[in-house]
Amino acid sequence: MKKIALALMLVLAASPALAVSRYNPLTMSCASVRAAIHNQGAVIFRYQSPRGLPLYDRYVRNSNYCDATDYAEWTYIPSKDTPRCQVLNCQNIDNLDGMLFVPHHQL
Repeated sequence: MKKIALALMLVLAASPALAVSRYNPLTMSCASVRAAIHNQGAVIFRYQSPRGLPLYDRYVRNSNYCDATDYAEWTYIPSKDTPRCQVLNCQNIDNLDGMLFVPHHQL
């Protein structure tokens, strides 16, 4: 019983460390956006689309920050200084359409 209680306390103590930071990329330069991803490994960016709808997604440094069935693929998000800041986010391996090798992009 003590082992279970100790394990539970360790999991609860580590939970805040597993939290993913959230940012608004429209208040950051593209270099800052990419630096935040690179330094933290994974972040969530939340911003408004041109139509006014809230958009958000998780962006990663490389495929190591994705689930086992996902890989990191290039995409673009808007930032303060450019409408197309190139970053990586996780995509399902099924999207590869028969490619023999899974790409391993690095930010």
